[in-house]
Amino acid sequence: MKKLPILLILFRLVLGPCMIALAYHYGEAARMPLVVMLLAGILSDIFDGIIARNQGISTATLRRMDSQTDLVFWLCAGWCAWLLSPDIIIQNKIAIITLFAMEGLTYLFSFLKFGKETCTHALLSKLWGIMLFAAFTSILGFDYAGIPFALAIVFGVISHLDVYLIILFLPKWTHDVPSAWHAWQIRQGRDIKRHKMFNG
Repeated sequence: MKKLPILLILFRLVLGPCMIALAYHYGEAARMPLVVMLLAGILSDIFDGIIARNQGISTATLRRMDSQTDLVFWLCAGWCAWLLSPDIIIQNKIAIITLFAMEGLTYLFSFLKFGKETCTHALLSKLWGIMLFAAFTSILGFDYAGIPFALAIVFGVISHLDVYLIILFLPKWTHDVPSAWHAWQIRQGRDIKRHKMFNG
């Protein structure tokens, strides 16, 4: 049972490239199977952390692995969107490039300050993950961007700004920081409360 969190992370890591292969080989016919795989991916992301925290094995190494696997998984989903709905990607290229740039800056800022990548698992970032799931479900499943995509962009920008502030406020690297406000509390030397379901 203690190996389940890492198995869920590895499952998601393998799932991403499998989605790309499916999109390449089956094209339009892959849309609904891809939505199912998206759902499997986000459920594995939700439960790997919950299980690890409940078992007391939510280590920094495991959380860093989880963060980097999330990045790979969503990049793979984006690749699938490019394969199946290139017009949507081209029409929204400025917004997409902006998010890529903001994501790159989180790594740059974190490496410059701490010498390693960020691993906040902030609440707004988790909410962005849900918005990404909705947006990719809309694009991959129905070839439609609309409101789900717009919300993913808005929450993506907001969540990245939150992470920037977390990096700025934290006096030293740590993982699972719920928000910039919590990072400020840590900077003031105060204990913060983490919810066991999300950041415990």
